Amino acid sequence: MTDLKRVPLHDLHVELGAKMVPFAGYEMPVQYPLGVLKEHLHTRGKAGLFDVSHMGQVLLRGADAARALERLIPMDVAGLGVGRQRYGFFTNETGGILDDLMFANRGDHLFLVVNAACKDADIAHLRAALEPEVSVEVVTDRALLAVQGPAAEAALASLAAEVAGMRFMDVADVTLAGAACWVSRSGYTGEDGYEISVPVGAAEALARALLDHEAVEPIGLGARDSLRLEAGLCLYGHDITTETTPVEAGLTWAIQKARRAGGAREGGFPGAGVILEELADGPALRRVGLMPEGRAPMREGVALFAASEGGDPVGTITSGGFGPSVGGPVAMGYVSADYAGGDALLYGEVRGRRHPVRIAPMPFVPSNFKR
Repeated sequence: MTDLKRVPLHDLHVELGAKMVPFAGYEMPVQYPLGVLKEHLHTRGKAGLFDVSHMGQVLLRGADAARALERLIPMDVAGLGVGRQRYGFFTNETGGILDDLMFANRGDHLFLVVNAACKDADIAHLRAALEPEVSVEVVTDRALLAVQGPAAEAALASLAAEVAGMRFMDVADVTLAGAACWVSRSGYTGEDGYEISVPVGAAEALARALLDHEAVEPIGLGARDSLRLEAGLCLYGHDITTETTPVEAGLTWAIQKARRAGGAREGGFPGAGVILEELADGPALRRVGLMPEGRAPMREGVALFAASEGGDPVGTITSGGFGPSVGGPVAMGYVSADYAGGDALLYGEVRGRRHPVRIAPMPFVPSNFKR
């Protein structure tokens, strides 16, 4: 752990009894004394506070920054209104996903949040493709917090009433606990909530102010993972990689009409030929939700078969675990498009034995975003 970086709230996590583990080069809280299962259920029922300061925060400035970013992602950046945010992903020349990200239009610049494990590569990718036309500024003096759950609005509104009026994917400048914060109404749990970029020097005071609210508990990486899995949300490096396309991953909803065939700004991003062809003709593989029968979870890497004996694999699990809100095991993975429809029964091979697993719609738990 001595070679790992520490987030600004490290001492607070230790004070709160967190179990710290290595994650993406950082020492991060995986759980608190409440435990992963109770942290998960508390977030679903009330509100949880997550420290996601290990993620990368980047500002893009330039007269044509939006059109420039469109050279790297298949999203409509130029059409994004001021004060709004979108989900997106960097693609490579074969249509694979280099990383997924959030990007927001903050008026005179774009604000990006990228994954911790990919942020150095993402920043180098942005600089190589956009500079000097666009300045790529890495934000190093701000922490990033998320408050998620049905009571998140009440908790944050107790510090700044105006956040209650924000809709899903709105972004705004908000003063919280005396600090100038960049707030988005978003998150990665399937629940309503907010992500907050806060100056490092004010991060602990803001975290304590939120934890003082009766509905808020600190939540670690363990519950964050089970929450996003129940919500059917991809984890980069597992469910989406350089080898998976957005069409295979079921992320076509994130590619706006302007960037598709016949759109105002069709293509022009890495891998456009592959992705647009798959949009038209369908992919060979598809990401699906999976519900193993019984109580035992099926984890990443489990091969999927069409029959209880014999035959070649028809797919692979990429994320799996126990879903506390579901009350049983859930998973997601990729299967041949021939098996992706309906509720087909497949078999996952665990320790040499095949166990039934049924394709199921995602999300496993309905999303509660404030539209």
